[in-house]
Amino acid sequence: MGKPLTDDKGRPVVVVTGFGVITSLGRGKHENWKAVTSGRSGLHHITRFPTDGLRTTVAGTVDFMELEAYSAPALSTAMASEAAYEALAQSELGESASFPGPLFLATPPTELEWPQRKALFASPDGEAPEEGYRQLLKAARSGRFTEVFAEFQFASVAETLAQEFGTQGLPVSLSTACASGATAIMLGVEAIRRGDTDAALCVATDGSVHAEALIRFSLLSALSTHNEPPHEASRPFAKDRGGFVMAEGAGAFVLESYEAAKARGATILGVVRGCGERADEFHRTRTHPEGKPIIGAIRAALADAGVEPGEIDYINAHGTGTQENDKMEYLSLKAVLGEGVKSTPISSNKSMIGHTLTAAGAIEAAFSLMSIHDGTLPPTINYELPDPDIPLDVVPNRSRQAKVTNVLSNSFGFGGQNASLVISGEPV
Repeated sequence: MGKPLTDDKGRPVVVVTGFGVITSLGRGKHENWKAVTSGRSGLHHITRFPTDGLRTTVAGTVDFMELEAYSAPALSTAMASEAAYEALAQSELGESASFPGPLFLATPPTELEWPQRKALFASPDGEAPEEGYRQLLKAARSGRFTEVFAEFQFASVAETLAQEFGTQGLPVSLSTACASGATAIMLGVEAIRRGDTDAALCVATDGSVHAEALIRFSLLSALSTHNEPPHEASRPFAKDRGGFVMAEGAGAFVLESYEAAKARGATILGVVRGCGERADEFHRTRTHPEGKPIIGAIRAALADAGVEPGEIDYINAHGTGTQENDKMEYLSLKAVLGEGVKSTPISSNKSMIGHTLTAAGAIEAAFSLMSIHDGTLPPTINYELPDPDIPLDVVPNRSRQAKVTNVLSNSFGFGGQNASLVISGEPV
C-alpha cells in the first residue's frame, strides 16, 4: 500500500466528490451554471408579500419549491434537502438515509413571522385576546401549535436533514452571518483533517426573504433601491452601486479524505485546499476601517493552502454591491496580492443571484469549483461604470474563458465574521 496523500502540513487532503445548488435561477448546479455564465439574472419583483411603501421591492426569492405552507424554516429545509440530494447523488456515497459522516449546516436564525404570530395571538374562544407575553404563554399551553413551535427552533432544520440523510452523530447548526456557508465547509474540512471522520456533509441554506427581514436591512440603508428594472438592482464594484439585494438559495458539499474517496473509486471533483477565518469586534455591521480581519482571513486561507498570492488565478468575490463592502474587499485584496490584484480576474455572482446571505459562501464555492472545471469565469453584470477607486480586473457583463487552477472565494458577514476558501482542481 502506498503512502497516504497528505498536504505539506502532513494533514489528509480534503476533496469534493459531490455538490448541489439551488438559487432563484433554478434547480441544480448545471441549470444555475448555464444561467450564471450567460449573465442571466434571477432577481425579480417580490410577490410573496405586499411591498407597497417599501423602498426596495426586488429580491432573488426562490418561488418554485413545493411547500404546504410558506415559512422561512420550511423553505430553508426544502432547499437544503434538494441541494443535499444532488450532492449525494453525484458522490454516490452512502446508502439511502445512511450517510457515513456528520452534518454541518449553516442556517439562518429562525423566528416566528407575522402569519404565525397572528395565528398564535388569535383568540380561539372569541374573547378579546390578552396582551403580549401572557397571550403567547396561553397559546403555548393550549397544545395547538406544537408543529409551529418545533419548526421555529434554531436546530429544527438540521435535525430534519440529519434524520432524512442518516448522518452520524449530532448535527451541527451554525450561523456566522454571511460567512456561514464557508464556515460550514471549514468545519467539514477540519473534522476530516483531524481524523474524526472520512466524510462530511456540509450544507448552507437560507429562505428568509420576508417582510420583516427586508425592512430591517432597509433601515440599515444596506439594500439597493434600484427597482426598475429588477435585473439591474445589484451592481458590485460599479461606481453607481447602491446596496445589496436579498436572495435565497442553498448549496451542499460532500467532502471526503482523498484516501477514502480513491479507495471507493469516487470521482474527485476538486480540493478544498485552504481555509481562513477571522473575527472582527469593530462594529455590529461595519468592518474594521483598515480591513485587518478580512486581510487576516485571506492570508490565513492562502497559508493554510500553501499557495502564494500569485498562484491565485481567479477570485470569487464577496462583492455585495454596497459602497463600503466593495471598497474594503478591494483594499484587503490589494494588501495581500499587491499589484497583482489588478491583473487577477474577479467577479461577483451576487450581481445575478443576489446575496443569498447564510447560503452565499457554499453557493459561491460551488460556482468557484465549476469555474475550474469549465474554464469559464462568470461575469459581474451591470458593470457599466467602473469605480476608479477600485481598480480591479472585474470580469464585466460577459463570461471569460481562462485556465483556472486555484480560486479564492471570499465571504464576509455582519458581526465581523470573515471567511475565505482556496479551492483547487487537483490534489497537491
